[in-house]
Amino acid sequence: MGRVTTVRSLLLRPIGMPILVASMLVASVAGSALAEERQESFVSIGSGEMTAVYYPVARDICQAAFQQLRAQGIWCSPEMTPGSAYNVGHVVSGELDLAIMQSDILFAAYKGTGAWAGKPVTQLRSVLSLYPELVTVVARAGANAHSLGDLAGKRIGVGSLATGPRATWNRVWQDLMAAPARLTELRQYETTSALCNGEIDANFFVVGQPSQLVGKWLSSCPSNFVAVTEPEVDRIVGKYPFYTRGFIPTELYHVPGKILSFGPLATLVTSASSDPRVVAAIAKAIVTHVTELKTMDPVLARLDAKRMVQQTLTAPAPLHPAAKAAYEELGLLK
Repeated sequence: MGRVTTVRSLLLRPIGMPILVASMLVASVAGSALAEERQESFVSIGSGEMTAVYYPVARDICQAAFQQLRAQGIWCSPEMTPGSAYNVGHVVSGELDLAIMQSDILFAAYKGTGAWAGKPVTQLRSVLSLYPELVTVVARAGANAHSLGDLAGKRIGVGSLATGPRATWNRVWQDLMAAPARLTELRQYETTSALCNGEIDANFFVVGQPSQLVGKWLSSCPSNFVAVTEPEVDRIVGKYPFYTRGFIPTELYHVPGKILSFGPLATLVTSASSDPRVVAAIAKAIVTHVTELKTMDPVLARLDAKRMVQQTLTAPAPLHPAAKAAYEELGLLK
């Protein structure tokens, strides 16, 4: 009642008060009232480095869903981060509302293994599985590395401890190599020059395909994909249920032949304590804008809403109840 009285008193402005000032005050008061009624929310989606895939994917999600979210008073913002491992703690702390991370990182954090040994992050909740990410290794031509076994003793560019690729390397190298490699921590923008200048012999990456960065490695200097054999893929996928098999689309890099590989699923994650209204709105906005998202980035070209939801049911962390309710409402879950 007081707010209405205030607005009315502004309309009945004192003589001499400029009309523009009065109008601005009325708009401000009215806007505040609308914001309160609509529960304005500012939602951050943690991603990765600018040169990788997570950041543009988070940006595309916010862009595709803008109108639908805005109608509910939700502002969506992609946030650059060091990567998956970093995102874990910052989602739980509330510094990030949601984040994209590799499913193997999600498994390790939720179960309390690897970097989280004895400290399970049980507050993590899955929202939606997005797309597969494949282990991708590119070696300098002079390194004579054509299979994963050839990497033993070689100088390998990997991400920092806060990144998903580094965590994947730490988990699988003993299953694939007889001896360790010499690791070099590199930011993604450093990897091309390091490879072509001979500072390293190969780059190890876990990424949705196709990747602009991988294309840059291959085009900047003589180099080749390092193959993963079928027995190696079978061994990894059989041992670790959060990995899936797939083929690197070599035709998109103008490279002949097929390159078999394995990798996790990029998964949108939140905290159990997140606002259910926001989680449901984001989940619903993504699956109802899949057609648009498929045109926004090549890595999203094969999205399928039903498959994404079904894959989320087997994600390492439980499905957030608000996301589950959204998918049931849309008929994607029974």
